[in-house]
Amino acid sequence: MTTLSIAPTDKALSLLIDSFPSLSITVDSPTPAPTTSQLKLDDASTVAGTNTIASHLASEIPAFKKIEYSDIEQAEINQWLTLSAESPVSDVTLDKLNDNLKFRTTLLGEKVSVADVVVYARVKDVVAGWSDEQRSGEKGRRHIVRWVDYVQNTPDLGLKIKEEDKVQVDPSKVLHHPKPEEAPKKEKKPAAGKVEEAAGKAKETVKEAGKKGKDAVKQAAGAAAGAAQGQKKEKKEKQKRPAPPPKAEPVISPAQLDLRVGHILHCRPHPNADSLFVSCISMGDAPDAPVVTPFAELQAVLPAEVIAAHQPFPPCRTVCSGLNGLIPIEEMQNRKVVTVANLKPVTMRGIKSAAMVLAASPPPPADADPNAPHKKELVELVAPPAGGEAGDKVFFEGYEGEPEAQLNPKKKIWEQIQPGFKTTDELEVAFDRQKAGWDTEEGGKGKAKADQLVGKLVVKGKGVCTVVSVKGGNVS
Repeated sequence: MTTLSIAPTDKALSLLIDSFPSLSITVDSPTPAPTTSQLKLDDASTVAGTNTIASHLASEIPAFKKIEYSDIEQAEINQWLTLSAESPVSDVTLDKLNDNLKFRTTLLGEKVSVADVVVYARVKDVVAGWSDEQRSGEKGRRHIVRWVDYVQNTPDLGLKIKEEDKVQVDPSKVLHHPKPEEAPKKEKKPAAGKVEEAAGKAKETVKEAGKKGKDAVKQAAGAAAGAAQGQKKEKKEKQKRPAPPPKAEPVISPAQLDLRVGHILHCRPHPNADSLFVSCISMGDAPDAPVVTPFAELQAVLPAEVIAAHQPFPPCRTVCSGLNGLIPIEEMQNRKVVTVANLKPVTMRGIKSAAMVLAASPPPPADADPNAPHKKELVELVAPPAGGEAGDKVFFEGYEGEPEAQLNPKKKIWEQIQPGFKTTDELEVAFDRQKAGWDTEEGGKGKAKADQLVGKLVVKGKGVCTVVSVKGGNVS
């Protein structure tokens, strides 16, 4: 039986338990009351602290269980849980919160999360005590007030809060009504046909030039005539100019991905995110490549024995991966992996991540709800073939080519290719056109052609990339 002991000051967990009574948890009230909330699990292990317990409960709460969060969104959730944990919540954090909510409905934008509930519970008494000026004055934190009103009333969360306990928001007491912010308008180019206006301006130039001498007058007059004649000619040419041919549709191909063998020299837990690992990975980069982490920064976080074991120390990238809790950290040390090297770097909870590590997991059961998020219980790193060295090119058979320097996130290239990644019954990693929705070898609209439906992931001359035990799995 899972038992929860809530500290008297822990308003966040109390709100979660009151709002979601369907949780299979027994609330205990020991004497004396604990100073820190504790959750005792069925296996007799104990989880302590509001943030950790709230994250654990979120996986069981229907309002959040049905939502799939990306690694970046999960990192944002953890960030707000951490920032709001101070008591009382500082003005610096409140300013960050207000700024974050400027163009967002929830902390993540549109998706609700457990962070909305926890942060609300921690700031609502502060907001309730604000004056009208602090709430809605010109320098007030009005975005927080709007968000608080949303969280306590939205059916998307369904929080059980008594009406008298809610923060009372009175629209009639709003003191400042700022104008809606709009994107700056582009300046219109002057019409090419305004010959008279151009000539008039040129005449004024002639008039001014007349004061400076006869030669200047002639020069300005020539300019006036030339301007008028040039605009007439430009207008005439534009009228005759044929419409440009339609642009050729770009072809999406796995060859656009910069897949490489990487060597994890060291892996550590992310200091600000429980679900993330931070790895130092050698990937064959040039020492001056912008994605390489400066050696001085690595020295501050790497153990001395790791640096001593790899001399001369190779150029390395810092990579964050959401594998903490899925793969033992021991399996992340001093090993070869397959990486995606040309995704746009992202900052995850204060640490810049410059690549992705490929891993495989079993697909959801056939009878699973397709709209429900799939909880990964087994994850295995994709391993390059024996003899693969850091920086070796990795590609899918039938799609060898020159990768892009960096994938443009707006074109969704990775999102169109990755669904075709899979593991076979032979424990090999491959790209399956039909799994990606590409159907045939002929390519189809905007898709690269191929000689076969399935192409294995290989290192040229060294072999196929594999996993240990996951058959028919997904790779990402």
